[in-house]
Amino acid sequence: MNQLDALKQFTTVVADTGDFKQLGAFQPQDATTNPSLILKAVQKADYAPLLQQTVAQFRSCALDEVMDRLLVRFGCEILSIIPGRVSTEVDARLSFDTNATVARAERLIALYQAHGISTERVLIKVAATWEGIAAAQALEREGIHTNLTLLFSFCQAVACGQAKVQLISPFVGRIYDWYKKSAGATWVETERAGANDPGVQSVTQIYNYYKKFGIATEVMGASFRNVGQITALAGCDLLTISPDLLATMAATDAPLVRALDPEGARLSPQERQHFDEAGFRLALNEDAMATEKLAEGIRAFCADAVKLDQLLLSA
Repeated sequence: MNQLDALKQFTTVVADTGDFKQLGAFQPQDATTNPSLILKAVQKADYAPLLQQTVAQFRSCALDEVMDRLLVRFGCEILSIIPGRVSTEVDARLSFDTNATVARAERLIALYQAHGISTERVLIKVAATWEGIAAAQALEREGIHTNLTLLFSFCQAVACGQAKVQLISPFVGRIYDWYKKSAGATWVETERAGANDPGVQSVTQIYNYYKKFGIATEVMGASFRNVGQITALAGCDLLTISPDLLATMAATDAPLVRALDPEGARLSPQERQHFDEAGFRLALNEDAMATEKLAEGIRAFCADAVKLDQLLLSA
């Protein structure tokens, strides 16, 4: 049994890509996309026609609607290949606007429904800002399920659990990147690998907290830099993995053991926490890594949304 198949025994494997033609080889249950992945995909010859067709069909629509229709077109193609759910992201430029995020999410779901896609097969991705979490809470009450992304801190995870969001995506690799850069020459890779990786530690803490207190929100580790980070989180509810790392795991039969499990989580020495808005903002501000990576992530997704706008306008 290869490592990928072994992982699937404990964890739902999710493909992190807009390149849906790669999906069949790995047979993931779900798939996730984001503006950067869609931008990367539409610049490939295989996918350029999707952009051109979408623009030609909806040229008279507002630019933001054309973008949403393109995202849904990719999502529908992905759903024709996988058995589970696809995550489609609300424009990151709305990350601090609760009402606009809700409206955009509702439109995305309506577009999926117009293609005959059940709401249950779509997760709306929203940045885990205070405003984004509030939007997700409102959407969940409407029966629209959400995936809270750009999640770097424990306070974000606690607030998402309070809001009863469907799923969170803590970013393992970006946490690792920050600590490695911060440590500079003092960083020793072998000492900060596996269970000692700061990104792995973050997800482990969140997983254990959710399982200990019976919080139903699913935990999906994301943004991996190496296979070691993935294997150290075997047993997490879901892991979303790039095609390159999926291929690496499929090509090796190295042993894999379960690292996270609900029974072990219930024994973790954590106390129940609660955050109101002021407490959340203070806790996030106190976490330099999370504050910097959240801001950086939103900026990067905004920049790619602008580039996607430009491609749509020039198509």
